[in-house]
Amino acid sequence: MSQTAIRQDDVSMQSSALDDVSVDASRADARITRLTLTDFRSYDRAEIVLDGRPVAIAGANGAGKTNLLEAISLIGPGRGLRRARLNELPRLGGDGGWAVSARVDDGEDERRFGVGAVASKPERRVCRIDDAAASGPGAFAAHLRFLWLTPAQDRLFMEGAGERRRFLDRMTLAHDPAHGKASSAYEQAMRQRQKLLDQGGADDRWLTALEIQMAESGVAIAAARRDVATMLAAADVAGEGGCFPAADIALEGELETALATEKAVDAEESFADKLRTRRRLDADAGRALLGPHRSDLLVSHREKIQPARLCSTGEQKALLIGLVLANARALSRRPGGAPLVLLLDEIAAHLDPDRREGLFTILNDLGFQVFMTGTDENLFTAWEDRAQYFEARDGGLHESRLT
Repeated sequence: MSQTAIRQDDVSMQSSALDDVSVDASRADARITRLTLTDFRSYDRAEIVLDGRPVAIAGANGAGKTNLLEAISLIGPGRGLRRARLNELPRLGGDGGWAVSARVDDGEDERRFGVGAVASKPERRVCRIDDAAASGPGAFAAHLRFLWLTPAQDRLFMEGAGERRRFLDRMTLAHDPAHGKASSAYEQAMRQRQKLLDQGGADDRWLTALEIQMAESGVAIAAARRDVATMLAAADVAGEGGCFPAADIALEGELETALATEKAVDAEESFADKLRTRRRLDADAGRALLGPHRSDLLVSHREKIQPARLCSTGEQKALLIGLVLANARALSRRPGGAPLVLLLDEIAAHLDPDRREGLFTILNDLGFQVFMTGTDENLFTAWEDRAQYFEARDGGLHESRLT
């Protein structure tokens, strides 16, 4: 498959552009100030009040730490950090419904966001913004953005390309909510085209219209991914205390490579033509063999000139954290936009004390609201009084002090 690396001149231009803008303080300072969970996972009812500092949560395995992060992640587009089905979210022993609500304060105004389901319609997600019904979780994207890291992502560089695409698309969505719409349009057109190919004897004009839609939305997806990959390289955090290794980034994919040398309109026309000529091949294969749904994110350890998949577990974790921090920094340099919330589950695992302290320093400097979990309070002591600390135990969250 074709591959394109992020070029140094692209990085320099993007870095200069990012340095020239300032953060919209009224949006960047927005914080979740109160969280309420009702009959969600392990929680009967839990409510915590937040003062704006980074949030550290410690507790034994199974105490409900990840459940809290998952609840927060559902106040956004998509299926949350666990990609769970709605019927997996209600508390065992509850009535079958569940709810998560958050208050967000930007210093001038307070908004309320809620998501949940009722027992009579467990497969229908109900979303609310203030006192009004929202069309769906996508409506939250204009108000809150999320980035997260979970232990399941620790094997990102060892898994198939699909997991890395999902990781890249989640980061892209934080920059551009329209990326989700383009992805949905592409997937829908691709499914309809494949259904027609499987049936045989389809109307050529109908297939052509679907292929044009796939080309338009597919190029939009690839262009957004390229923009974010360039920003990741420009916002590299590797030079800060040597905590995280520098990463080289490349995108492997038909459209991502084409956009390195072609205008978007030419890439669309070329991709639509390829889809037309490959109908028989795709019909025989039972799927489209070309397109952004088959692209990959390739990451290498720059100093070692080594693919991430061949690095040690600790190096892979550090590379992964570095990418998320770089994306957060890129977001901090863009004007306007919805406030960002970072969800970092078991973030201190595999990190030595120096690297852990470096991570906390970078997070503090970024200024975004961050929620972190770990199994032991000692993992967070370097925060001292800069973080708000909770213990997860006995089915609840209990505020304490880091000692």
